Amino acid sequence: MALRLVAVVLLALLVGGCGGRAVGRPGPTDTTTDGPLGAADGVIADDAGISPFDTGLPAIAKLDAGLLDAVQKAATDAAAKGITMRVTSGWRSKAYQQQLLDDAVRTYGGMNEARKHVATPDASHHITGKAVDIGPTNADDWLQRHGADYGLCQAYANEMWHFELVVAPGLTCPQPLPDAAS
Repeated sequence: MALRLVAVVLLALLVGGCGGRAVGRPGPTDTTTDGPLGAADGVIADDAGISPFDTGLPAIAKLDAGLLDAVQKAATDAAAKGITMRVTSGWRSKAYQQQLLDDAVRTYGGMNEARKHVATPDASHHITGKAVDIGPTNADDWLQRHGADYGLCQAYANEMWHFELVVAPGLTCPQPLPDAAS
């Protein structure tokens, strides 16, 4: 009888332990699976970016509605001037943001330097859909000059492509922060 009880307890512990969350793994509220990151995480496969009107992709569809509207209006007006505006990164899952941060730590040799270029998942505005990266460079230049007309402001001085909805349309954008760690 005691042996049977021990076997039941061990089995319960084994089965119960399988339901826990491994440290560093995405939780049930994250979009990703155990496989490679993909479009469901906000990954944009095309290096040239995607149209801000491509709402069939999570990177666009999960953007804050106000931000998306501002970017789409800006893209329409930029196109009238011959500038094609592409989204190179929009909404991101926490897992995708963590991967970008991990890659930056390897690239820059440590967390302090990496944080100047990539925010943590807890601090990134991409996770909440309140930040968007725009390309190519001529679109960034156009948006730096005209973004305030839509409320879009460059957030970081070292990222000419990173824009957030910061002010009411027509107001003056604040000076960008030096970097993502600021």
